[in-house]
Amino acid sequence: MYKRILAPVDGSETSARALDAAIELAREHNAELRPVYVVDVPPLSYSSVAFDPVPVRAAFVEEGKHVLADAAAKMRRGGIEDSKGSTSLIEVEPLRDDIAQRIEHAAVDFEADLVVMGTHGRRGWRRLVLGSVAEHFVRISTRPVLLIPHDSPPQKEPDATGATP
Repeated sequence: MYKRILAPVDGSETSARALDAAIELAREHNAELRPVYVVDVPPLSYSSVAFDPVPVRAAFVEEGKHVLADAAAKMRRGGIEDSKGSTSLIEVEPLRDDIAQRIEHAAVDFEADLVVMGTHGRRGWRRLVLGSVAEHFVRISTRPVLLIPHDSPPQKEPDATGATP
């Protein structure tokens, strides 16, 4: 059913859970999987005369490389062959687009059949100011989206007869 699955990652626990789900789906469908990390340097850093955004960008790129290396290792452990999986580091164009828009561009470029992403990541200041990246992405996506929540659903305890409600 799925041939190409895109999975945005940011190093958070929720994105790790989403990547696990994407790996399982990719394995089940023999689909190609592409984890993506979006580098987003806050516009504030570009508007301040005394602030040099280069070190901030470099730190985000370095973090992205580590997150993607971890994702690639997790894919290999999950049985995704190198021919069926690759990672991608992409960047927001300052004052032009945002994280959700970059993910949408990546999904279109990759011709993704599905985007698997966590509902909450590590983008604190953006979340407070602009709302959830996942929420914004769902609103603009032209691809099917599977959202993985931060917390797993509560496990139901068997009743006295041993049946799970």
